Amino acid sequence: MYTYKTFGTCSQRIEFEIEDHKVHNVRFIGGCNGNTQGVARLVEGMDVDEVIRRLDGIKCGFKSTSCPDQLSRALKQYAV
Repeated sequence: MYTYKTFGTCSQRIEFEIEDHKVHNVRFIGGCNGNTQGVARLVEGMDVDEVIRRLDGIKCGFKSTSCPDQLSRALKQYAV
């Protein structure tokens, strides 16, 4: 289980697993519960590189990042 401390978003951290270069068990701590649950379910079992490609650079309102963008940054940091 990896833990990534987020910045610039309502969520405080993201927990997730990577197995065989696939994303599993994503859990956002804090943030907009419905939205973060939706993101977590949509990326379940998806290839790490594909998640990064789809979520990288998404902004939330006036913020320079978002919970999905933070997940892409976390995956960039931990993917091997």
